[in-house]
Amino acid sequence: MQVSDFDYVLPEQLIAQFPLEVRGASRLLHVAGNDLDDTLFCELPRFLCAGDLLVFNDTRVIKARLFGKKESGGQIEALIERVLDTHCALAHVRASKAPKPGTKLIFADKWPAEMVERRGDLFLLRFAGADNVLDILDAAGQLPLPPYITHTPDDEDAQRYQTVYARDPGAVAAPTAGLHFTDAMLDKVRAMGVNTAFVTLHVGAGTFQPVRVESIAEHTMHHERYTIPVSTETLIRATREAGGRVVAVGTTSLRALEAASQNGLLADLEGDTDIFITPGYEFKVVDRLITNFHLPKSTLLMLVAAFAGYDTIMAAYRHAIAQEYRFFSYGDAMLLEKQV
Repeated sequence: MQVSDFDYVLPEQLIAQFPLEVRGASRLLHVAGNDLDDTLFCELPRFLCAGDLLVFNDTRVIKARLFGKKESGGQIEALIERVLDTHCALAHVRASKAPKPGTKLIFADKWPAEMVERRGDLFLLRFAGADNVLDILDAAGQLPLPPYITHTPDDEDAQRYQTVYARDPGAVAAPTAGLHFTDAMLDKVRAMGVNTAFVTLHVGAGTFQPVRVESIAEHTMHHERYTIPVSTETLIRATREAGGRVVAVGTTSLRALEAASQNGLLADLEGDTDIFITPGYEFKVVDRLITNFHLPKSTLLMLVAAFAGYDTIMAAYRHAIAQEYRFFSYGDAMLLEKQV
């Protein structure tokens, strides 16, 4: 298939620039083949049954964007892609001239670092001093909102661009399907007998990278780190054995589960994945998917087309645009049934 097969025209006013005033007040489009059901996210429990399993990504978004300067005085911006240890991180760097190995940097006029080496498109930065990289980011970093959100991050974003169950810091983008869930919603579905489990996949900035080739077979995916607890593996196996449905909350949860199952059901409970899911992929774990609406020509649009069916997804997107759903990270949600 071609990248152009996944294009669509989105009116700019449908790109959600801010979250709704109340978390969880979004709309929900239930997509089951040709059947499209317009409802509200608060109605999600009526689509679930006792014995189903919701799998969430508990990654926590870090304040990954740092501003500073070279020792020579030139301005520099770093977007931390992955924290490697207490003092080292891989980053995307913007500067008038790319820093060479050995270049001294200082961020926020306080924290020194050195550019150690290039690793492909990324720069290895080593921060000096006793402070942990995550502590530096928390003190001096800026929340890395997606490029289509045009306002400067504020205190509301710090709360709302984070799931209520976020625990493990490391993501540079939120697992946005989870932004709709409230503690009250989690309590309600658990009271129904719906089980919940967690994986961790630290979402990288590559999630926003455009596909720069026309044939999707030629696209190279970015890498992301995932971990699946043994307790989650146990719940998934028990759910499948009992005839329940595994519901991935977000494409990142789905990617973690499917990546872990390339060598057999949940055979690899941690690792780096560059799994690229496109139409024709045979899903091994996930039965249903809760997700937001995705960018035109994006790898995530290709993923949901693989899950629900290409024609089904493109029809659902046309419907959502006609019904003026809110799109992307702060937008509305979909509940997708896997095509059979």
